[in-house]
Amino acid sequence: MEPAPRLSPPPPPERLYLRLDGDPVYAPETTVPAGTLREFAVPAPLQAQVAHLIAYQEALPPGTVVHERVLPDGALRLSVDSVAGTVQIAGPSVRPVQLALRGPLRGLSLTLRPGAAPALFGGLPAHALAERQLDWDTLVPPALRGLALHLQEAPDEAARVQRLVDALARAQRPADPAASADLRKVRQAVALLRPGAGEARIAEAAAAVGVGERRLQQLFRAQLGLSPRTWSRLMRLHGCLQRLREPGPPRWSELALDSGFYDQSHLVREFQALCGLSPGAFLQRRRVSLSSKTAR
Repeated sequence: MEPAPRLSPPPPPERLYLRLDGDPVYAPETTVPAGTLREFAVPAPLQAQVAHLIAYQEALPPGTVVHERVLPDGALRLSVDSVAGTVQIAGPSVRPVQLALRGPLRGLSLTLRPGAAPALFGGLPAHALAERQLDWDTLVPPALRGLALHLQEAPDEAARVQRLVDALARAQRPADPAASADLRKVRQAVALLRPGAGEARIAEAAAAVGVGERRLQQLFRAQLGLSPRTWSRLMRLHGCLQRLREPGPPRWSELALDSGFYDQSHLVREFQALCGLSPGAFLQRRRVSLSSKTAR
């Protein structure tokens, strides 16, 4: 009698990373291990450009591959991989990012605010970076190149953070009154389109900030890299994710309408398109995350 075939162990479950506006480093749904992430204060001169700055460090066992799903926030992000020695700019996206993590992990991640792309990268509009990942040296003048090596030579994490913020401070362009006025309009419109800010439609938001709808689309693409409609879709999803944190089982039909979806089917389609997960699968992962945190 032949022995039964040896079954391979099941692959490890996919980790989940999510950070909504105002969240701490470890949002309730995040399944990244405790102690992996550390937040640094953003220096005052950079607070207009940088939303938050996080350092990460994790030692994965040799041969281990950990899969992680990062849900979209639509932000422009600067990523430092201290192990590989790279500094890259990840453009705004509304797609979930699926990572396959191996070996020792160490680096920095900066989330940039609306308007940071033109201010830091020579007037480059944010839509030129959308859904792309580019090396720092391709976007900055010669005097600012070589940052990756400069960071690798830093003696510790605090020194790497300081060298990075110094480089960003030197990359900032002098304020342009016209660009500053455009950015103020975009930020006002963003506030109107955020979840919980009323039912302002794009045309109404444009009128409220004193521009036409077409002009608002141009400003959003330049400053955010996304259209107002795409930004609004993402904010509607974020509002839904916030409501899913409320206690008790969700009433999906009510949740859909309260979050601004046409109906429950619309909610499911948008959830799948923007998260790559059904609402039920997301909720199950969140329950597993909360259970494991409670057990610890």
